[in-house]
Amino acid sequence: MIAGLSKAATLYLTPVLTLTAILLSLFAYLAPVLLLHDRVSLLNVTPSTALLQNASHSAVDGPSAFLGVRAPAQKNDGSINCTTPTLNPTYDLSALPNSAPKLLLAAPTQATPVFLGIALAFSIIFFITFTLTSFRHKMGEKMSARLDNAIFQRLSAWLGFFGFMIGITSFLILRMWFGKAADDFNDSIILQGSDAPELIANVGNAFTMIWVAYSFYAVPLVISLSKFNVKASK
Repeated sequence: MIAGLSKAATLYLTPVLTLTAILLSLFAYLAPVLLLHDRVSLLNVTPSTALLQNASHSAVDGPSAFLGVRAPAQKNDGSINCTTPTLNPTYDLSALPNSAPKLLLAAPTQATPVFLGIALAFSIIFFITFTLTSFRHKMGEKMSARLDNAIFQRLSAWLGFFGFMIGITSFLILRMWFGKAADDFNDSIILQGSDAPELIANVGNAFTMIWVAYSFYAVPLVISLSKFNVKASK
């Protein structure tokens, strides 16, 4: 019974985990411009008096900005304005007050969106090849024999590994980048004193989605690399 549950988890659960990981990564990569405009972002600037009053978060009315990998989205008077996404974004934060330290919210380098795009491409190919390999016994003798080829499975494992490493490394760099940007922004607001705009910067929830995504991604990757290691040791 335990063997049957283990086989079922490997066959059915791991492809679902991989697909979930890809979807969460795509949401974090495409937001907030193409989808989830004011719900998912890497960094958000929202109205608040918390920094001015040295108290717990207190929301007020005013403009907001939501920064993503490829472009920002701005919210003012209830309407959301999204910038055209590019691989080399320049953040338009015109909705924020002129006294806000906008220069501290610089976009990451052009290489970051490119590397994330490569990581997502590798992850999608790994998902397809891993799923095909898992269900090869249901695809006829010829197709099963091709998918059982050691070179094919080795290539699938390496694509998954590189997709994982490139993706999580890029997002770790982004986390440090936007974490410092949020700290510097808030410090600048505090230094302005009573004349400062009522704003606060926080690291967005997209990073939580990413950590969950790569936790899911690690499961099929470990399985794939384990199979590769077992075959290599024979």
